Amino acid sequence: MSNSDTAQHKIGSGFGATSTADDVLRGIGLTGKLAIVTGGYSGLGLETTRALVKAGARVVVPARRPDTARENLAGIENVEVDELDLGDLDSVRAFADRFLATDRTVDLVIDNAGIMACPLTRVGPGWEAQFATNHLGHFALVNRLWPAIEPGGARVVSVSSRGHHFSGMRWDDVHWRHGYDKWQAYGQAKTANVLFAVHLDALARDRGVRAFSLHPGGILTPLQRHLPKEEMVANGWIDEDGNPIPQPGFKTPEQGAATQVWAATSPQLDGMGGVYLEDCEIAGPAPEDGERVGVKAWATDPEQAARLWELSAELTGVNAFAGQGVW
Repeated sequence: MSNSDTAQHKIGSGFGATSTADDVLRGIGLTGKLAIVTGGYSGLGLETTRALVKAGARVVVPARRPDTARENLAGIENVEVDELDLGDLDSVRAFADRFLATDRTVDLVIDNAGIMACPLTRVGPGWEAQFATNHLGHFALVNRLWPAIEPGGARVVSVSSRGHHFSGMRWDDVHWRHGYDKWQAYGQAKTANVLFAVHLDALARDRGVRAFSLHPGGILTPLQRHLPKEEMVANGWIDEDGNPIPQPGFKTPEQGAATQVWAATSPQLDGMGGVYLEDCEIAGPAPEDGERVGVKAWATDPEQAARLWELSAELTGVNAFAGQGVW
């Protein structure tokens, strides 16, 4: 088996759950590199932006709330903010057109933005918001940016979650017309993030562009904003006053950003791609006992990945690889 077909097994990175973004970037220079980090102004995204800039990169932060993004990023040099709403394909196209008009190339794309466990919400032509925002918006973004993505070394990183264990693809009802469950909908969207990386890597690796997906770890961030306070209290995440309660296994934002930064920059992953990572390592397959570690087979199945790509291209009307087969 060649590196281009890397299986889901550890490679002995030397990093782990407590490694920080700065740890994995130590000794790596990113001067002259340009990164695009969606949602790179809050939570893990903010820490990702900070770490990449510290290592020398210039970071473009597309933001649904650009004024808030500029406020949060104040004082961090080499960052530019632009407007992007991943739930609005016109906004995705407009952002991509503005970027392409600058004639710059992209070395790193980190699809970090997302929503989690929101009440049933519909965007665009009636699409379920978690699938549309977390997957379809990023699918359209990467395909529209493809002319600028640097061949021979660029990486595209899809931030998924251990939540992909909640659900595979619901091919008969991807937009949840029936029986909406916010956590299963989140699970489907996160499975889609993994499948996207699987097929993008298969399509792009001949140009030297590689794709990865990952679980960043459990971290209390603004991603939880749609959860009722009483649900977070019941889970033991916060107290009655809204203060975070330290959790065994929960990470700091610096630790939570590490795996996506490692995926985007580490020479340890050179020649590899299409794999799901956790704790700054390639994850193993999910165990049969139901423990939520590793990656589910439904999220790495190349046939389902190709099927999702075709569906996504049909829904968004965008496909940078039209007519390109890989099997």
